[in-house]
Amino acid sequence: MTSRSQLVLGIDIGGSGIKGAPVDLTTGEFAAERIRIATPKKATPKACADVVAKIAEKFSDQFGNEPIGIALPAPVVHGTVTMMANLHSSWEGVNAEQLFTERLGRKTVLVNDADAAGLAEVYFGAAKGHPGLVIMTTLGTGIGTALIMNGVLVPNTELGHIEINGHDAETKASAHAKANEHLSYKRWSKRLQKYYRRLEKYFWPDLFVVGGGVSRSHEKFLPLLELSTPIVPATLFNRAGIVGAAIAASDQIPS
Repeated sequence: MTSRSQLVLGIDIGGSGIKGAPVDLTTGEFAAERIRIATPKKATPKACADVVAKIAEKFSDQFGNEPIGIALPAPVVHGTVTMMANLHSSWEGVNAEQLFTERLGRKTVLVNDADAAGLAEVYFGAAKGHPGLVIMTTLGTGIGTALIMNGVLVPNTELGHIEINGHDAETKASAHAKANEHLSYKRWSKRLQKYYRRLEKYFWPDLFVVGGGVSRSHEKFLPLLELSTPIVPATLFNRAGIVGAAIAASDQIPS
């Protein structure tokens, strides 16, 4: 990775809010208070870019021409959004990296939000200093995943869609499935056991990191899992998207 001594602006675009803050990439801490603006009801790329521009303007005196990192709830391939579930359908097929760069007048780097969370946990959170392959999973409406090998991200994995017993894993093992079916932590953990064992069989990772809001109650379900791989809760929580986006952007800053 290149020099990470600068402050870098990270933006996290979600279904309900767009959040941003300058990140000190020597510590992983925000260098100023986070700004949050509600996501537009019609969350098209242009509408969201306008909100991002407002946030970037608030912090303009802290940056030169450094790239801005933006986390999106979608796969991003060479700057293009390939599909979109949580924002407006018009995102699909758009080179959003180019759109944001033109709107902001500065280079932008887009990254999937689960990938951003994984980067944040590897550099500043629960997986810091852990060698080898780290798999981050976010248990929420679905199951988001990130693979990071020795600090290098393998982007856009969708391991929540691994098939188990004829179903997408996330339809049975996500936090949404737990809530929707009124599952106890004990019953839910049996589904998680199958899911994480399948990931072990395919990847044999060195560490699992579990994020998502339900991870705040990790003591109720992680100890119930019997795995060969250590599994720990995430620590950055709602900071992870912003911090991870800033890390992704820092790869574009000359050392």
